[in-house]
Amino acid sequence: MQLKPRLAALIETLSTGLVERATPVRLALLAALASEHILLVGAPGTAKSELARRLHRAFRDAAYFERLLTRFSVPEELFGPLSIAALEQDRYERQTDGYLPSASIAFIDEVFKANSAILNALLTLLNEREFDNGAARVQTPLICVVGATNEVPDDEVGAAFYDRFLVRCRLEPVSVPGFAELLRLPEADLAHPEPELKLGRDDLAAIDAGIDSVELPQEVVELLAAMRQFLSAEGVYVSDRRWRKLVRLVKTAAVTDGRNAVSVWDLWLAQFCAIQRLDQRQLVEDWFAGRLGTDRVHNPERFARAVEAFEAQLELETSAEELNYDASGRLAVAGVNDGKGGETAPRMSYFGKYRRYGRTHVNTRVDQVQELMDQAAAFLARLDAVLEDMGRFAGTHLWVDPPFFDRARANLLGTRSTAGALLHRLTQVQAGFRALPLLEPDPGRRPQPISFD
Repeated sequence: MQLKPRLAALIETLSTGLVERATPVRLALLAALASEHILLVGAPGTAKSELARRLHRAFRDAAYFERLLTRFSVPEELFGPLSIAALEQDRYERQTDGYLPSASIAFIDEVFKANSAILNALLTLLNEREFDNGAARVQTPLICVVGATNEVPDDEVGAAFYDRFLVRCRLEPVSVPGFAELLRLPEADLAHPEPELKLGRDDLAAIDAGIDSVELPQEVVELLAAMRQFLSAEGVYVSDRRWRKLVRLVKTAAVTDGRNAVSVWDLWLAQFCAIQRLDQRQLVEDWFAGRLGTDRVHNPERFARAVEAFEAQLELETSAEELNYDASGRLAVAGVNDGKGGETAPRMSYFGKYRRYGRTHVNTRVDQVQELMDQAAAFLARLDAVLEDMGRFAGTHLWVDPPFFDRARANLLGTRSTAGALLHRLTQVQAGFRALPLLEPDPGRRPQPISFD
């Protein structure tokens, strides 16, 4: 069986018997395939440990390790007891069999309650997959660590360890609509993948080998750059290392989804990686949903500013009055009625008619509006292309939460409606410039471009 159908079947099996946990299941499996770690944050009883155990079932011949940490935990609980035989030979080594250094999938509950000595020892293990056992640094078979906590620490050592978890996901209690389903769940654990679905080291090696051949399109690079700029403006710091790891994660998503190029839809995953605090996740998803189909030139805000600027200029030029000269070339004068049928002394009437414009001026304004209309038309075509592209991914993408596509479609259609309305207003503005009164002969003066960027 090909990889994508296997993974789809695995996700379905691992989600069996869980309510409202499909996204964490996907995230945990993808993190493992990308050789990354995932942190689950939530209150007790939200299926954090169950998710870790199910992730272990996705792999064959993979040792599993699980431990609940407290502030009284000692290194032996994680890394194994000291070897008496090694001590007799003046070597300080641990017996690691059955402990974290020998595990492929590990679950560490209340991971931040450990003391700094344990957390510091875990840093190398999680990052390099290596363990300092006495004088030797040994390679470990670690695929993924699932960490769990009720709260994220703010101390320096805890923050360094927190950064080792690329994927961060909050687990909320089951919602009111899902509560009835939770109560009716069977007691039997049915989430056991068939042997042919399970993943092995050969599958992980094939995925790893395929990552470098995955293309990162320019539009994805530009979207990531825009996201980085947005987060920076919001005061959210994301390290360069995390951006690099995020790219590896989305490339892994592309490979396992059967593609040789990253799609903009893969960046939905950024909300679980490009954040510092978990309450920033929604901020990233909202920005991403609103940014789809747009760029610096093609976006409703820019077009709205442009339309308003051109409408204001048209109003100005339509209502502008001209100095009133008589046939001899002198400013015309007009008497002022004295209210008794006569006139008082004459006064100057400087503005007596609407201004006229040369054909060069009118044509330049028409061309300026046309350039913007062409951009608006290209924007509409771009949105249509994104909607068509979404149609290919919705329902088939392995890693994106399916309801997000409904939200994205609504946003794109709303943006398209806005862009269409702005294009209609530009059509009216262009007609207004064409209707300006003409001045003959044409003085040949070109108006300055209208600034709106």
